[in-house]
Amino acid sequence: MSTVPNQDVKTSLNERGGFQVWWRLLRPHTLTAAFVPVFIGSMLAALEGTMHIGLFAAMLLASILIQAATNMFNEYFDYVRGLDNEKSVGIGGAIVRDGISPKKVKSLAYSFLGTATLLGVYICASSSWWIAFIGIICMIFGYLYTGGPYPIAYTPFGELTAGIFMGTVIIAISYYIQTLTLQPHVLIISVPVAILIGAILLANNIRDRVGDAENGRHTLAILFGHEGSIRFLTTLYAIAYGLTLILILLGILPIWSIITFISIKKAIASVKGFLHKKQPIEMMPAMKATAQTNTFFGFLLGVSLLVHLYLPVSL
Repeated sequence: MSTVPNQDVKTSLNERGGFQVWWRLLRPHTLTAAFVPVFIGSMLAALEGTMHIGLFAAMLLASILIQAATNMFNEYFDYVRGLDNEKSVGIGGAIVRDGISPKKVKSLAYSFLGTATLLGVYICASSSWWIAFIGIICMIFGYLYTGGPYPIAYTPFGELTAGIFMGTVIIAISYYIQTLTLQPHVLIISVPVAILIGAILLANNIRDRVGDAENGRHTLAILFGHEGSIRFLTTLYAIAYGLTLILILLGILPIWSIITFISIKKAIASVKGFLHKKQPIEMMPAMKATAQTNTFFGFLLGVSLLVHLYLPVSL
């Protein structure tokens, strides 16, 4: 993680004690990446005339728990490897600034995965036990993202991994447990969502680029450099929105999905927020805008599917 010299990070980020310590540990701005794909996959299933509220709720909670556990493993392993200190930006800070023991953070992460597993049993019993195999793989990758001998987050494949598992795979599972089928259009629709989830990780790595390079990481942001990474982020946005427009014109997405373009304002703010910024603390608004782009796009896409369910309109 990048650090901020000569300033009190806790004060700059308005970090408080009590319950907020645990809330920050969850990294709530990343949890939308868990909500969005479940919502979209479920709405696609609803268009097929199938919607089980219990399965939707269980899938949503399990996805959020796995994402939160991944964030905690990130916090734990970065601390153990000496990458985080009291001036690190972009972390929960529970260990290095609030004094929570690393063992407690790791134990909490495992408890979250355990709870997600119990929810997974219910989901499998109500749909298909094949989901158990996929769920186990998702949890393993959540752990290996920053754990294990070769953490994925330290390589150029972090964004791709996050996009596939938190985007395409979760949308596919959310659709499958409702319909017990998997249609090609579901995977196609998942691509813009996966790209925007990957963009969140890219934004994180742009902010942390200097510190990550010093600690031996090899992320895309390090390989592309600051300006190159901003151009790549812009390209990802262009592909995500361009593909969405194509899917609308082809009738794969309903005309109502045009409302997703309202979120472009946040995408532009995200890119502008990184321009001419050097310090990690200066890039925090850009990080927030990147997460909001994913949230607004995904939520509006899901809403457009819901509207189409009751007001079907074709081009």
